[in-house]
Amino acid sequence: MIGDRLRDIRHQQGLSLADVEVRSDGRWKAVVVGAYERGDRAVTISRLAELAGFYGVPIASLLPSRPVSSPRTAGHRRREADTGRTPVTLDLRRLDDLGRGSDEPDDADDRAALHAVARFAGHIAQLRGDHNGRVLTVRGDDLRTVAVAAGADPDALLASLRASGAVLSP
Repeated sequence: MIGDRLRDIRHQQGLSLADVEVRSDGRWKAVVVGAYERGDRAVTISRLAELAGFYGVPIASLLPSRPVSSPRTAGHRRREADTGRTPVTLDLRRLDDLGRGSDEPDDADDRAALHAVARFAGHIAQLRGDHNGRVLTVRGDDLRTVAVAAGADPDALLASLRASGAVLSP
């Protein structure tokens, strides 16, 4: 859970692992911070306090807010379904076809949600510098947030995207 919080805070600050290494003048190696985030490497309280200082956050913000029932062992991630980070793989070509073709939904709200998902996917691809144009994997919760922002029911939108072939992941 600490690793997840470290990653969340780094992402909130718009930093990549490489950015952390550069901004810390090499004090924090990207590979080490990444290992902390994945839970592949244990972080001591003193190192955690130093990282909290580097990020400019209280150390308490890096600690679990609820008791942990069992320790997380190295290499084991908590179940993705429980975290809201279940990956959703979008077929960008199919999404684009839906947005401009005859397969576009008849309902205006569904069209708006579809266009919002397409804009979101394009924005994420641009931020990542990922221009393969074929597929894009995002967190399920991010897609749910886009649906809510577009005024659509998240579960219905995801089901519609799956049925249309725009979502490739299970």
